[in-house]
Amino acid sequence: MAVTHPMLSHEAARAKVIEVINARAAAAPQTETIEFATDPSRALGRILAENVIADRNYPPFDRSTRDGFAVRVADAANPGIRLRLIGESRAGHAFDGQLEAGSTVQIMTGAPLPRGANAVVMLEDAEVEGDSVVVHRAVRPGQHYVVEGQETRAGESVVKRGKRLGYAELAMAAQVGRSKIEVAKKPRVAILSTGDEVIAVGNAPRRFQIRNSNCISLAAQVSLAGGQPMVLGNAHDDVAELRVRIEEALKADIVILTGGVSVGKYDLVEQVLKEMQVEFFFNAIAIRPGRPAVFGARNNTPVFGLPGNPVSTMVTFELLVVPAIEAMSGHPPGSLHLFKAKLAHQVDEKPPLAHFLPARVKWPDGQATAEALHWEGSGDIGAVVRGNCFLVVHASKQKLEAGEIVDILPRRGLF
Repeated sequence: MAVTHPMLSHEAARAKVIEVINARAAAAPQTETIEFATDPSRALGRILAENVIADRNYPPFDRSTRDGFAVRVADAANPGIRLRLIGESRAGHAFDGQLEAGSTVQIMTGAPLPRGANAVVMLEDAEVEGDSVVVHRAVRPGQHYVVEGQETRAGESVVKRGKRLGYAELAMAAQVGRSKIEVAKKPRVAILSTGDEVIAVGNAPRRFQIRNSNCISLAAQVSLAGGQPMVLGNAHDDVAELRVRIEEALKADIVILTGGVSVGKYDLVEQVLKEMQVEFFFNAIAIRPGRPAVFGARNNTPVFGLPGNPVSTMVTFELLVVPAIEAMSGHPPGSLHLFKAKLAHQVDEKPPLAHFLPARVKWPDGQATAEALHWEGSGDIGAVVRGNCFLVVHASKQKLEAGEIVDILPRRGLF
């Protein structure tokens, strides 16, 4: 018989996962070096395992931010001044000379500021007349250019260890001359569904059988969260088979089991895990869907027993497994990433659980507006497909009025 633990809030359960992972981490994540210059997608979403250092000042020269004319402020303090046009500076080709009193150089965006200049007049604020330029608006020092090193100084860490690599981070690494980068290896996440009723996706089900959608959704969620999915298929509701299949799963860095974690006659997962010396930290969280969720560990391997109903599996993965993948990738996990939206209609749920309702957010007038969708419970994948998020109804307030500002849990990968 499984050990009974107090039912935790989803916040407390998430905090417990992070606490256990951090306490049991044997060492820093293993790393690998990725060449990304020819295929940036190889590094996209990975966790940086080193600091990326600037190889020189950025910008490496005083750089114009506008098309116009480089001037000395002393020459262009008053509108209507006429200056001699003596050359041009464009990106990659600097003006080879000194800006003397009463002169100007045409300059393009991104081009080096000539020696002696300390401002740029925008093109629309000046007029070329033959070999001279009439400035129509007074200028001030430092106008429309960036000083050398103002963005980044040589030797400065421009992307820090533990950062998740997006397009901006990869662009910065490329800017400072990096074509290879050291990243944490992805945690290997074993996914094993359970249940006599579950069959492979490609098989034709009999009337009371269901196809194994959980392994598909979890593999996708693992990939989106930065892990490497290892799909192990399905185990029947048989103690001996479960023991063998779970032992196989425990070779991975993280184990996810689905189904068999409730209190029914054939819910055998907790019993088998206990026999296999898995230490339990909780086996229920106060949410709907997803209350019978289990978290434990054997040595340094975290084990998650998620409910078998697919929407419950999707929700509990986001709440519990994501921070484990992040922590084991070297990315400090934090609180759940929620955003605010205005509720389109009244919602009234039953206490004392927190509810994660399939929902859709739109921006009809520039403000996020959320609508909870009709659904038939935790087996209704279609409701999640029709939506793009989950509306969070906190246990502390179960009745929400139209127009209230509510919390939204986005579906990972859609925002």
